Order: sequence, then C-alpha cells, then structure tokens
Amino acid sequence: MNPYHSFVSRLAQLLDEFRRYPPAAVESHARPVTAADAPRVLLFSPHPDDECLTGVLPLRLAREAGMNVMNVAVTLGSRKDRRAARLEELKHACAYLGFGLIPTGPEGLERVTPLTRAQDPAHWRSCVETVAKILALYQPGVVFLPHAQDWHPTHIGTHLLVMDALSLQLPRFSCYVVETEYSCTMASPNLLVEASEVHVGELVTALSFHKGEVAQIRPREPAGVTTRQRPARRRACLRPRRGSA
Repeated sequence: MNPYHSFVSRLAQLLDEFRRYPPAAVESHARPVTAADAPRVLLFSPHPDDECLTGVLPLRLAREAGMNVMNVAVTLGSRKDRRAARLEELKHACAYLGFGLIPTGPEGLERVTPLTRAQDPAHWRSCVETVAKILALYQPGVVFLPHAQDWHPTHIGTHLLVMDALSLQLPRFSCYVVETEYSCTMASPNLLVEASEVHVGELVTALSFHKGEVAQIRPREPAGVTTRQRPARRRACLRPRRGSA
C-alpha cells in the first residue's frame, strides 16, 4: 500500500472514530456576550445541522465583529418522528455556538421546494409570509441563505423562499445577502472565507450535538480535512440588497 492509500485509510478511520464521540458539553465553552444593540445576522438553514455546515462566516461575524447571529430553522427535516429530537439537538448546537434560534413553527415549514413553489402557490405564499414576518421583526443587516443551484431541493427551496420574501419590498429595510454553498459548488463565487482550526473545531463540536445525523455518517464517505499548513476556506457569494426607504 503506497503512502496515499495509507493517508486515505487514516481519514476513513478518523471519520469512523468521530461517529463514536459523545456530544460535547454546551457549558464547556464561554461564549462572548452580544451587545443588545449589536447588528443582526439571520442564517436561514434548510435543515438542522446546516448552521454548522455553512456557519463559518456567521461564526466569525459573531466572534470577531460582535454581531448578533440568529439561526432560522426553516425546516426540521422530512421525518416527523425525528422533528422534536432534531429541534432539541439544534437548540444545543446553537447554544454552543452562541447563535440565537428562530423556529419557523412548532414543526418547521413543510415542502420547501421548487416543486411546491410551482404547484402549490397558496402553501408557498404562506411560507413566504412567515419568512417575511421574521425579516420585518428582526431587521437583519446580513442574511445568509443557500445559493440557487445548491442541488438539494430544500436548499434550493430555501433560496427561493427567502428571495421571494425579500422581494416583498419590506418597509425601511435593506441588507446584504450572502449565498452559501454546501450540496453543490457555485459557478462564480466572489468571496472566499478563511476558517482556522479553531473555527472548524467549534463548528464540528456544535455538529456533535446533532446525534441522529452524525450517527448516519459512514466511514468510507469523502471527508474534508483542515491542516495546520493550509487553513480550510468556505466560498460564498456576497451582494447588497436594498429595500424601500
């Protein structure tokens, strides 16, 4: 076996080892206190755990710029029997990161996909109104959402949902929109966000609270690696969005 085979084998072993780690303790980290008048950031997450998978820049904005980051739980997943548990897991993950948590409902929104937008306009309009109310209430300066080609139907649906809500011309509201990638890479990103080992460690620690999802990780799946020599980076697309005055 050449050194490259050994390298891949060790990565697979590390991933399998990660599956067996217990969730971290929320109280194990002292999070900074956010000022009451801090600028607000809304991170629209299609599923519980996406706040960890795409949360590098929100985490840096919270830790380095003192911004008030709140995770909007767009859905709680498709399995109704897991939703209550996933919400509890999400609460712990957000608490560890120091993110606020905004549920879109007791069980999240249903059928947030492009197909629903095309075939069930009444249901879609109701979902858009829910998001619009959140935007109007919190008046964020920055909004995070998946990009329009992020492969997974709920990721693409979340993009369309938030953009439709922003298009309602909410009064006295303007913000920056940051598109993130996870399921599929962007064609033309214009922002590359560096993540140190500390940042990645924090996000992976928070991810450990999503026990049900971590348990599904298989040791032979591809895994991203951060080394001391080359920090990991997450791409994004940043553009201003201006509402009516």
